[in-house]
Amino acid sequence: MHRKTWSQWIITGLVIVVAITCSLTLASAARPATAKTTAIVKTCPSGYKHAVIGGVQKCLKAGNFCTHSLDKQYRKYGFRCIHYDSKSHRYRLTKA
Repeated sequence: MHRKTWSQWIITGLVIVVAITCSLTLASAARPATAKTTAIVKTCPSGYKHAVIGGVQKCLKAGNFCTHSLDKQYRKYGFRCIHYDSKSHRYRLTKA
């Protein structure tokens, strides 16, 4: 009886890895595609309105700071982005 050399052990290991990989790939391909995509929705506390502003989920409430350039999007949710201080360039949400 003769002993395996290191190269034979490496080849044997590679063959096993390839066989396992192929079997897992075939098993997953045979499975029907039933995965459902779910969107993560931000939950807002009571008194806040959930909105998507500038592609980002937000919780809106009158008095919150806002981005004036996105005023049109705030209006869809019943808010306006109003300049509140003549000394600064800050805007706050108000109910429309």
